[in-house]
Amino acid sequence: MSAFGLKRCHYVTADGAEYQLVPDGDSAEGRRAHFDRRHPALSRGVGFLSSIVLVVAVFLLVVQLAEQLTRADGVSPYVGAFSSPVDLSAWGNSVVGLITLTASTERALRLRHSWLLDGAAG
Repeated sequence: MSAFGLKRCHYVTADGAEYQLVPDGDSAEGRRAHFDRRHPALSRGVGFLSSIVLVVAVFLLVVQLAEQLTRADGVSPYVGAFSSPVDLSAWGNSVVGLITLTASTERALRLRHSWLLDGAAG
């Protein structure tokens, strides 16, 4: 379990045999699995793109947060002021947030988990 749902789910019989459960075909996860079976190359491309989007979003978050933290008068004399190479407007940050939400949803629908990209999800 994670904070946002199941990472994976197995059925374990009384004799200890383990079977991974398959999502219902009418659910969002089932439709994503069907897309993966019908178009494996395109599915891998979408998965790769969602991973890249999340890595870029983490980078943007870190550099913008570092700039805000080192801008404070109590911090900057000790560590110096960091200037972010990327300066997004509120509108730009909102768009990045929506794209990140879409990429995160796609990763959740694939029933994939990465400690690096999904670590906050538990």
